[in-house]
Amino acid sequence: MKSSAPSAAAVRLGPVFALAAAGVAMSNLDLFIVNVALPVVGEHFEDAPLSRLSWILNAYAVVFAALLVPAGGLADRTGPRRAYLWGVAVFTLASALAALAPGVWALVAARVLQAAGAALLTPASLGLLLAAAPPDRRVGAVRGWTAVAGLAAALGPVAGGLLTALDWRWVFLVNLPVGLLVLLAGPRVLPAAPPAGGPRPDLTGAGVLTAAIALLALGLVKAEDWGWTSASTLGVLAASAVLACWFAARSARHPAPVVPPALLRTPSFAPATLANLLFSVAFAAMLLASVLWAQTGWGWSALRTGWAIAPGPLMVPGLALGAAPLVRRIGPGAVAALGCVVFAAGNLWWFAALTPDPAYLTAFLPGMLLTGVGVGLTLPTLVSAAVSVLPAGSFATGSAVVTMARQIGSVLGVAALVAVLGTAPGTGDFDHGWLFITAATAATGAAALTLTTRPRNG
Repeated sequence: MKSSAPSAAAVRLGPVFALAAAGVAMSNLDLFIVNVALPVVGEHFEDAPLSRLSWILNAYAVVFAALLVPAGGLADRTGPRRAYLWGVAVFTLASALAALAPGVWALVAARVLQAAGAALLTPASLGLLLAAAPPDRRVGAVRGWTAVAGLAAALGPVAGGLLTALDWRWVFLVNLPVGLLVLLAGPRVLPAAPPAGGPRPDLTGAGVLTAAIALLALGLVKAEDWGWTSASTLGVLAASAVLACWFAARSARHPAPVVPPALLRTPSFAPATLANLLFSVAFAAMLLASVLWAQTGWGWSALRTGWAIAPGPLMVPGLALGAAPLVRRIGPGAVAALGCVVFAAGNLWWFAALTPDPAYLTAFLPGMLLTGVGVGLTLPTLVSAAVSVLPAGSFATGSAVVTMARQIGSVLGVAALVAVLGTAPGTGDFDHGWLFITAATAATGAAALTLTTRPRNG
């Protein structure tokens, strides 16, 4: 992937943003687009059981979360442009292999490769964007990047339903033209930002961190099958905790740790990352609960459910970009806390208004619009608060830590919601779910209010 590329000082931000956002939109779409196609995939592969099909989803989530931070460190040390193009190439190839998969386990293997590509391209894309944006435009660029990524993820169910109506393989084939476009235009458009260099990275530490996150995700996603108090679940979670402690101790003394301790001491970075994790718990649980309510409570199809959810995500991009003046005026903590109040109000609306009788306009839609406003105010603000304070040499690593925290939060949110609802939830069980989501949102708001640093620009 060698070619002449403009320097960071010579690029135009618009084309760089378009190419960086394209790869991230592609990878975020795949976090949710496959859910709708899963039953059809099972029918195609001789009625494969759900226990086997679930790994088409779980393998992607586990590997994506586990590799984000090591991939971010790699992008910082080799240069974000090279890491991004390699990530897009791996993701595009894996998408083609998934579409051609002859069986479930071949599809799972392709999803693992997809997740590896997504983990490499995601932090590198933000590193490219931050390198290309002048200081007075970085916060706005990050908000736009977050808006595109969030919209792609949230519209996944709708896109999955539409593509599955053609053929389930199209949920993977749709990535090919986007990936090829980035690979063709990227070498000439993306800035050749210099790598951070430095000593050899802690490869052992990267392996320990990867194993710790993978085991944590495995334990959470399999706890319902194994039992929360089973030896398997407790053993996997205990092993994850031991490895995490080992990683922390190793990072404290290694000359080139995967996650530099100094990064966590950067003002606003640690509390903003914690707030991102907590809000992802609430957001992932809300999205799953609303889908389950529409499909199990009202008996709607997956495609109809996707369209019912779409108005919420459509609120996000405009708010993500339009809230920047408010952030400059009152600070990111206050804006994120305000978003949490609105997001919680949407869940409390559902708690009070939803009944077994379908009433989309008066019961479901108001809650979806409120949660959409809450996401638009909260998520881009928290991501911007975390990454806008990073030093230039840690853009990719820092953004990877934030994205990893969001992925872990999503896994926690889904697992906790399933535990609250049970395996066969009735409509009354959802009341406990809405209250759990509200509690997680309140915790996010409390964490957000600890952010005292205001971006100097937005």
